[in-house]
Amino acid sequence: MTWYLAAFFSALFAALTSILAKIGIKDIGSNLATAIRTTVILFFSWGIVLFQNSLSDISKINKNSWLFLILSGIATGLSWLFYFYALKIGEASKVVPIDKLSLVITIILAGLLLNEKISFQVILGALLMTIGSIIIAITK
Repeated sequence: MTWYLAAFFSALFAALTSILAKIGIKDIGSNLATAIRTTVILFFSWGIVLFQNSLSDISKINKNSWLFLILSGIATGLSWLFYFYALKIGEASKVVPIDKLSLVITIILAGLLLNEKISFQVILGALLMTIGSIIIAITK
C-alpha cells in the first residue's frame, strides 16, 4: 500500500469518526465519550500488535522514542478531549474544518522543528486550507 492510499484511508476513517462520534455523543458527556472511544482504540491497537506477533519489539524501543511516544499520547488525549467537547456543542461540519487546521499547524511545526523544506506550493495550500476553514466556520 502506498502512503497516498494509506493517507486517503486515514482521511476517510477520520471523517467517519467525526460523524459517528457526533451521533454517539448526543446524550452523553464529551469526556465519557472520549474515554469509551479511547478504550476501544486501546483494545483494537493492542489486538493488532498481538495478532502481528510484534510485542517482543517493545524491548527495542529506546528512551528517546519512549519519551516522544508518551508526549504524543498526551497530545493525542488532549486533542481528543477538546475535539469531542467541540463536537458535542458545535456542528460537525464546522468543528471538523477547524480541527483540520492541524494540517497547517503540522506544516509550520515540520518546518520549524523537523527542518523540512516548505515550498511555495505548500505555503499556498496551507493558506488556502486556512481561508477555507475560516469561511466554513463563520458561515451561518
